Amino acid sequence: MDRADVGALVQSAVDGDAAAWKALVEGLSPLVWSVVRAHRLSDADAHEVYQTVWFRFAQHLGRIREPEKAGSWLASTARHECLKVLKSLRRLTVTNDPQLLDRVSEDRTPEQSVLDSEEAAAESERIRWMWQEFEELGERCRQLLRVLMASPPPSYQEVSAAVGIAVGSIGPLRQRCLRRLRARLDARGAQ
Repeated sequence: MDRADVGALVQSAVDGDAAAWKALVEGLSPLVWSVVRAHRLSDADAHEVYQTVWFRFAQHLGRIREPEKAGSWLASTARHECLKVLKSLRRLTVTNDPQLLDRVSEDRTPEQSVLDSEEAAAESERIRWMWQEFEELGERCRQLLRVLMASPPPSYQEVSAAVGIAVGSIGPLRQRCLRRLRARLDARGAQ
């Protein structure tokens, strides 16, 4: 929605125009939902926040100083309400319900975060090694493998035309190049 349109609709809604209120809700609901969904709340909490945002908007409708910025007001309010809900979910709740106690947390532990980070670093290192060794292959192997890695995969006729080798030689040459690359990686200790 255009800011000028929003400003005019807010003024009309302040004056009691139900159609203007409906147009505001229909026009700005996607914005509110996008903010709410970004916080990954449960469906029940998301609907609660959505309704609270519109309730607060209705409460403050006559006091909004810049009606053309109602979308910003709604987005900011949605964010604050989501953060309130998330904060309240973090509080400890004493319970003797065994099903609740046996539930697996969806949050990652600090240990899991460290492990994930280490795995990502190791994977990044393996990829870096692979490209270093790839660059050490001969020009013909590098050229062939680059063409074969294209997406969508080219036909052997296209590969033949691009690299300048016979169609029947592509498969055997690819195998030799990949074996050389594997041998170089193995010698380096990459897995």
